[in-house]
Amino acid sequence: MTQPVLSVLVLCTGNSARSIMAEYILNAAGQGRIRAYSAGSKPTGAPNPFALARLEKAGFDPSDARSKSWDEFAAPDAPSLDMVITVCDSAAAETCPYWPGAPLRLHWGLPDPAGVTGTDDAIAAAFDEAFGVISRRVDAMIALLPLDKADATLQARLQDIGKLP
Repeated sequence: MTQPVLSVLVLCTGNSARSIMAEYILNAAGQGRIRAYSAGSKPTGAPNPFALARLEKAGFDPSDARSKSWDEFAAPDAPSLDMVITVCDSAAAETCPYWPGAPLRLHWGLPDPAGVTGTDDAIAAAFDEAFGVISRRVDAMIALLPLDKADATLQARLQDIGKLP
């Protein structure tokens, strides 16, 4: 029996770094069991060059990456969503977008590497760190697949994944 594809939207305010990296990581790690998208409440208009470089370093081709509004996913012809994950860092006073409706909602906050200043090496290190955290969280989520029984226990386990360093 074929399991259904889990449709996941990763949201952040600017949709330039964390959410885009998460989209690529989820799609790759899900191996056809997950279809991930990313968007932002106030998209920057372009992916962060350090995010693109980090994706390339990991072997991804981010040539089709783009910073987009969550409005695309609220349209009548948008894909039906099973899960919405916010990755903004509320502890850093970022405004996390809220997604209304029925999808399972999770918060996997982490510091924004796009906010790091300093040398290119320091900024790249922040992107490496964020990429690693996202990868570990995605691996933990993948270990729970298939997610066919969305009950309170499963939601709590998925929410706890957002606390992984």
